[in-house]
Amino acid sequence: MTTLSGRTRLTDLAEQAGVSTATVSRVLNGKQGVSQQARQAVLTALDVLGYERPERLRERPAGLVGLVVPELSNPVFPAFAQVIESALSDRGYTPLLCTQSPGGTTEDQYVEMLLEHGVAGIVFVSGLHADTSASTERYHRLRSRSIPFVMVNGYAAGVDAPSVSTDDAQAMEQAVRHLISLGHRSIGLAIGPTRFVPAQRKRDAFCALLERQLGDASPERHVVSTLFTVEGGQAAANELLAGGHTAIVCASDLMALGAIRAAHARGLRVPEDVSVVGFDDSLLIAFTEPPLTTVRQPVTAMGRAAVDALVAEINGTPVSRAEILFHPELVVRNSTQAAPLVSTGAA
Repeated sequence: MTTLSGRTRLTDLAEQAGVSTATVSRVLNGKQGVSQQARQAVLTALDVLGYERPERLRERPAGLVGLVVPELSNPVFPAFAQVIESALSDRGYTPLLCTQSPGGTTEDQYVEMLLEHGVAGIVFVSGLHADTSASTERYHRLRSRSIPFVMVNGYAAGVDAPSVSTDDAQAMEQAVRHLISLGHRSIGLAIGPTRFVPAQRKRDAFCALLERQLGDASPERHVVSTLFTVEGGQAAANELLAGGHTAIVCASDLMALGAIRAAHARGLRVPEDVSVVGFDDSLLIAFTEPPLTTVRQPVTAMGRAAVDALVAEINGTPVSRAEILFHPELVVRNSTQAAPLVSTGAA
């Protein structure tokens, strides 16, 4: 690698970085008044063109931060991981990704490993904090060791840590109102295990909406709880379709793909015979057949907010313990349309 010298052409660096030569000069001389984005572009240009960074520009990691996610088979979790890792790197921290899998390393084991590595903090995404059947004592112990942490999608009352979540009630309102506006009156909900906080909130909001908007006195009969997987969505949809539902709201995009599979297996068309709504707006979901109508989680905003809260805590600035709810967005595509004129006899 070549060291910087008088022969270094600022114009080459400026062209590579997409900034002015004045900006390059300010970065190289360690002066203020340059945005983080522009500074990073210049540093990247140095690397790409084969120059060794001056000593003053060699960033030293601010510390390690653990990122604990349930698994990576559901596309929403890699999306969260990517945003959070990028935000941590921008703040000078080195992320350590800890991915759980059935029969593999548990959340508690990962935490012990992270503590052994001397992490500055931990971000938990949809972890045991979201499971109402799990004890929160593990988080109290972690807090007693003065380890800052943040919880994403799974508010745990009484846990002394910042928490960010998607507004699940708002997500259900958007999905159900959309389907009602299309004339659907036989609407089902395919959801994962309701011991998880987001699933509970979706179920409760869904039932309240059916009771309030459609006058259904027994909305629970329109809810089927299985697993947050394609197979789970297919099983739930089979039960709902057997009951004559013309529309199905799913608690994840993977479940929605399973619901579409179930409809096709029954000789039903989506959306002509049954409308399907997903949740997450995962990568590539717009390219399914048909492109999926879904409720988009604000993954980028949530991930950055979680990192902001964690860094503030690491730096000794307390962050509110009130849960921060992020507004989702209904994305209408081709898996929903007007209800069929003749219902198959919903319950």
